[in-house]
Amino acid sequence: MNVAERLIEFAEPLSAGRTIRDVRLGLGYSCIELDDGSMGVAWTPDRKQSGSCTHLKHAGSLLDLDAKESLSWLNSDTMLERAIGLATFNALNSKVSRTLLGEEAVSLLNLQADEHVVMVGHFAPIIQRINQTGCRLEIIELEPGKPGALGIVNSRQDFTALAQCNVAIITATSIINKTIDALLAAMQNSRAAVLLGPSTPLCPEAFKGTRITQLSGAYVLQPEKIKAIVSQGGGTMLMKKFLHFHSISI
Repeated sequence: MNVAERLIEFAEPLSAGRTIRDVRLGLGYSCIELDDGSMGVAWTPDRKQSGSCTHLKHAGSLLDLDAKESLSWLNSDTMLERAIGLATFNALNSKVSRTLLGEEAVSLLNLQADEHVVMVGHFAPIIQRINQTGCRLEIIELEPGKPGALGIVNSRQDFTALAQCNVAIITATSIINKTIDALLAAMQNSRAAVLLGPSTPLCPEAFKGTRITQLSGAYVLQPEKIKAIVSQGGGTMLMKKFLHFHSISI
């Protein structure tokens, strides 16, 4: 099974009787609120992908939709549906009791000066922290216009870097753009790998047997605040006061 299928299999029992109470598809992030008050967030893919002014064919019919159906969209061929599926998963999974690690995500990696670190996705707030360890940092970013990113867009280069690195830091948006399985397959020698970002599904069961050793994501603390920020085009820096960031070891 691929990662999306594993997530669906895990969360389907949790979705029984659950329906969507509210949905916000923002410019930076989307959020799903279920009828029991649980909420999950996920990155919103580039809206240019739709090719028209309608970005979701289900628009207008999502309220009261069975969570099992929106969860199944994790395996959709449409990126925005996959984002809704991941946000649904994160809402369902937020009710599962987990053993959480209190340390900040980068600290848990215990980076060493002689190590080669590959970051898939441009996590600007942690770059300085990583560089301070003295390790060699390589950034793979599919949007080369981002400052400080190498802008490697050739998949063979991506995979070569991942195959050679000691530590990998992978954006959870790779689940939405459907690159996660290829990225995991490319890692051959890493001693540690973290899936990072608010979209991260904090579900170690879905990543057992892969080279992911750590999941670092977030639970929603104040749903009303998150809905307002998402609806008004906000992203991680604005949401973080209303999220509780956690890491889970695998």
